[in-house]
Amino acid sequence: MLKDKMYDQKVVQKPWGYEYVAIRNKNKLAVTFLNINYKKKTSLHCHPSKKTGFILLSGKAKIQLGLWQKSSYEYIAPSKLMIRTGLFHSIKSLSKNGVKALEFETPVKKNDLVRYEDSYGRKFKSYEGKNFIKSLNKNDIIFKKPKHGIEQKYKIGKINILLKVYKNFKEIINQKNSTIFAVIDGRVVDKKNRNILSVGDIVKTGTFKKLSKYFKIKNKIILLSVY
Repeated sequence: MLKDKMYDQKVVQKPWGYEYVAIRNKNKLAVTFLNINYKKKTSLHCHPSKKTGFILLSGKAKIQLGLWQKSSYEYIAPSKLMIRTGLFHSIKSLSKNGVKALEFETPVKKNDLVRYEDSYGRKFKSYEGKNFIKSLNKNDIIFKKPKHGIEQKYKIGKINILLKVYKNFKEIINQKNSTIFAVIDGRVVDKKNRNILSVGDIVKTGTFKKLSKYFKIKNKIILLSVY
């Protein structure tokens, strides 16, 4: 959506902290950096038509999945989570230094949002508009799309982030089992060219090891890895 481009290279202020789009792949994918302050939480919300995933980069978070608080689980960085369309979810920071995370949304559609509960009076309201947008801080990290043979490296606290183009599984499956990968562009397919992994999917090295035995990377794949 063209109107979603107004959020590129901008910070969106939230009552729980802030977020900004760190990289996007046209309208197929947006990777958003989230900073959630101590004891603050996002609204309990869902996305009716887009796929969502998270990589926790720092801190400890309680993530509620579904409408009941008993369906809450604690995650410690680095860790990952995929959320199906229509599943209500909320993230709360349990760390004094806050929680930092990457959110992956496929496709890009900021107003594909339904809030069920909110601690800040935003229940049933849509995504924040232009009145909540401000310029990036000089310390905010924007990811660059890598080219073949030229990788992009970043560091957030103790976490390393790498964006790289791969043409086969060899380098991927040689990474540590704890490495988390997110597909920025490209796909893994079967013999009938059906998608096995595609844009926005988040997996660990072990999954790639298993997939490499039966499937192939279609031309090339761009991965964001966290380790």
